[in-house]
Amino acid sequence: MISEPELEGEWTSERPAEAARLLEVEDGAGPKGPRRAWWWALGGAVVASAVWAGVLAVQDRFADGPPLAYRHTEDLCQDAELKALSGFAGNLDRGPKRQGRSPALDWSFCSFSSGWEDERTSYFGHVLVELHKRTDPATEFGAGPALDARTATDPTDAQEVPGLGERALLFRHVMAPRIQVLAGGAVFTIALEWHTAGTDVAPDSEPDEDALAAALIEDARALMSRLEK
Repeated sequence: MISEPELEGEWTSERPAEAARLLEVEDGAGPKGPRRAWWWALGGAVVASAVWAGVLAVQDRFADGPPLAYRHTEDLCQDAELKALSGFAGNLDRGPKRQGRSPALDWSFCSFSSGWEDERTSYFGHVLVELHKRTDPATEFGAGPALDARTATDPTDAQEVPGLGERALLFRHVMAPRIQVLAGGAVFTIALEWHTAGTDVAPDSEPDEDALAAALIEDARALMSRLEK
């Protein structure tokens, strides 16, 4: 958290009165003209300096590009084993898979599905690994949609997952949880949706959402370990 700027000297009983005199330029109680212009010019300079300092801080986060401790994979469907999610969904069909490489970004994608059958719970989702080589992905981290643009969220609505990467966010959408992990220039995403088909599905056959969230965390951790250089 950014703290309040320190003032020169101690905060004595005279300091509030001194501050009040500086601000008494609108009601006729204080001086006008050059002093007022000087005060607003000073305020503008302070704000500009603060904004510039923030820009430099972002630029200096990774001066030579984001660090990448993970390798690119051309077959994410093979590397993303999803053992924990398979405990809920059974055998998961994989594909299609996609991947691409460029000077700025390497990425790999794999979709998965348990298939659709009546009177049962079905699962489908995707895994995405992004390796940002030039820009820091932290600014937009967690702000994108999941499987459906209707589930786009603000990162402040997510649950922080400690001990996973640099930052990890768990989104608990109803029947559409998602986990994203930031680690330097790497971003790992596992998005899932589940549905029950038919009218005779027993309510207790629906997955435990807490256990499902734990499975997402476990599979994200396993994938990061597998792709670590």
